[in-house]
Amino acid sequence: MSKQIMVWHHLAAAPHRSLFLVGALQGVVTMLWWVFDLAGRYGMLGAPSVWQLAPMWAHGFLMIYGFFPFFIFGFLFTTYPNWMNGAKIKPRYFLATCLLLTVGVALFYFGLVTDKAILATGVAVMLMGWSVAFYALLQVLIGASGQEKRHAIVTSIAMLFGWLGVAAYLLWLLTESWAMLNFSRVAGVWFFLLPIVVTVSHRMIPFFSSRVLENYVINRPYWMLWLMLACSVGHGILQLSEALPYLWVVDLPLALCALYLSFAWGLLRSFRVSLLAVLHISFAWLGVSMLLYGLQSLILMQSEGAVMLFGLAPLHALAIGFFASMVLGMASRVTIGHSGRPLVLDNFTWLLFIGFQAAALLRVIADIVPAVIQYAPQLYLMAGMVWLACFIIWAARYVPIYWRQRIDGKSG
Repeated sequence: MSKQIMVWHHLAAAPHRSLFLVGALQGVVTMLWWVFDLAGRYGMLGAPSVWQLAPMWAHGFLMIYGFFPFFIFGFLFTTYPNWMNGAKIKPRYFLATCLLLTVGVALFYFGLVTDKAILATGVAVMLMGWSVAFYALLQVLIGASGQEKRHAIVTSIAMLFGWLGVAAYLLWLLTESWAMLNFSRVAGVWFFLLPIVVTVSHRMIPFFSSRVLENYVINRPYWMLWLMLACSVGHGILQLSEALPYLWVVDLPLALCALYLSFAWGLLRSFRVSLLAVLHISFAWLGVSMLLYGLQSLILMQSEGAVMLFGLAPLHALAIGFFASMVLGMASRVTIGHSGRPLVLDNFTWLLFIGFQAAALLRVIADIVPAVIQYAPQLYLMAGMVWLACFIIWAARYVPIYWRQRIDGKSG
């Protein structure tokens, strides 16, 4: 069998392989583009670049819908059958999803520098990839009878809103309707990403903790999950309604729930096992980010002017600290476990993860510490460069695993 056929055989052996591979590369490419744009915009690399879209709207779309979904679909394609003892996802579905998402993202980048029509075509192709993924996962959900489905139902509904968010972005490109763009960016965070990552955390963190920590009692209150999901949706609705001074009504309860679960799930105990600690550290960022959101909303309600005291710090605490760190932690765990390796995080990856936390801290500090606000552009660029460096190193370490056989000789 030729080397090329062997590589293709290994990529098709398990759902996460192809999707994680492209997701890792996309994590590098999207931040490389963003760092290049920031450097030009702030006069550190010649003149500002000219794109077919405002950079912030392209950056938001690429992160929410063009980076995280590779890892989310790769993870859910693997876990849905395990969660519900359902049928395995067929290769034609996960490979088609990966191919369509990859082509769509590539067209998006090409359209950014050439023509808006090409850019819209890329989004349309990505929407096709989302459709294939949603159909495949829905088949597993519907086909599994008599199984625990609560987590899968929530993530499926969240994926539907993610699909609607991509569709709304496409409509914005075609019609220039601000309402469509606004829905896309709000839905992507509060109706798609946060519900999925919170639900997966609720399912997996206590389970993983119980496997490695002695005398660990699983604490997985569903009422608290429903409350957090309701608060997330409430935040999105309030933001769409431009009722920013009242966000604290839902943000502070969500922060309290997240902080309590960090304590109840054993954040401090998790440091005994680095592969577990990365998940607990990532989840702790949820409580921090929602606390920042809540405090900012309270200050906004008390002030006479529309003063967003913390700027985009709460959003980046959520997006980098919680979402991206959880992706790095979960992807590392899945890659290690499904390659036949012992479930141990090596010191190099542990230090890389800790270094990645610096990207979140730099981006948050840039907007909330008065003494350094004058250096905010430099800190924005530095945060992007730290992200880029971490993902390049992580990709170099883990990507080759995806096209190689498991070291234990098993399939998958």
